[in-house]
Amino acid sequence: MAFTGLTPRHDWSREEIADLYTQPLDSLMGLALSVKSANWADGKVQKSQLLSIKTGGCAEDCGYCSQSAHFDTGLKAEKLMPLEDVVSAAREAKAGGADRFCMGAAWRNLKERDVPKIAAMISAVKAEGLETCVTAGMLEPQQAVALKEAGLDYYNHNLDTSREYYTSVVSTRTYEDRLDTLAHCREAGLNLCVGGILGMGEGRDDRIGLIHELSKLTPHPESVPINMLVPIKGTPLGESPPVSVIEMARAIAVCRIVFPKSWVRLSAGREAMSEEGQALCMLAGANSIFVGDRLLTTDNPGETRDEALLGAMGFEHASREETAKPTQAPKRKQTLIDAG
Repeated sequence: MAFTGLTPRHDWSREEIADLYTQPLDSLMGLALSVKSANWADGKVQKSQLLSIKTGGCAEDCGYCSQSAHFDTGLKAEKLMPLEDVVSAAREAKAGGADRFCMGAAWRNLKERDVPKIAAMISAVKAEGLETCVTAGMLEPQQAVALKEAGLDYYNHNLDTSREYYTSVVSTRTYEDRLDTLAHCREAGLNLCVGGILGMGEGRDDRIGLIHELSKLTPHPESVPINMLVPIKGTPLGESPPVSVIEMARAIAVCRIVFPKSWVRLSAGREAMSEEGQALCMLAGANSIFVGDRLLTTDNPGETRDEALLGAMGFEHASREETAKPTQAPKRKQTLIDAG
């Protein structure tokens, strides 16, 4: 099949994605870089920052999460942060080079009484000149509309893993519940931030299945975060063996090819990666990272380490407008040859 990497496809078969995923790594990364160069500025990395605005006490039983009320992880449940504290954190994030500010609340679903409070946070962060993203569990259609009217740019609601493996990770909501929330967000006009987590005991076929599920969303998610599991003591997945950085790079490269116009973000897990491992994932096609010392409840490399990494690679952080500026398409057409 002919393939240029310029036009997103929504007819990917699981077999086609598997053929991509299992290519020799040099061939896979070469194709991913060709697609990236056709759609994104070279040597540019967008920075986002994530803040937990409501920590702990979540009614969900996601097996990877320190914030679940089902597990004893030593994390205390806290109330929703005051608006002024959120704005202060957003200003610090902007000063550190982030141009997207993500706010996460540990809720199973957004309650009506909290919609005005979240909307006020969105409006205030937008007023600071930042792009906004929120993750607050499942949404009803009218809630998605209210957040959009407040100025929300992105809603994050990860699929986590394949449809088949999902029940091994979460039992308190279904895959269809997640897809319903994504549909409500699309109907409200929101951009989507949707990805998954590697290293939860799933197999390679589940990683392929996750990417296939994401590829069926129309349009594709504008942002695709790929996370490496950060094992949390006290959670069911706290003793999971680590996934290899090479496997992370494979998944990122396939996402870059399947989602040519989407941000592919190297997300959680960077703290445990070497500088070389992070560089490999960026060379595979990731063009966005989370910055700051913390994500929601786990550590993240700080500004000094990030600047050292980007400097060693000859990369620079840039605004979303600069990063997303298309470059010239490759001079020669890439062709994928069906396996077998």
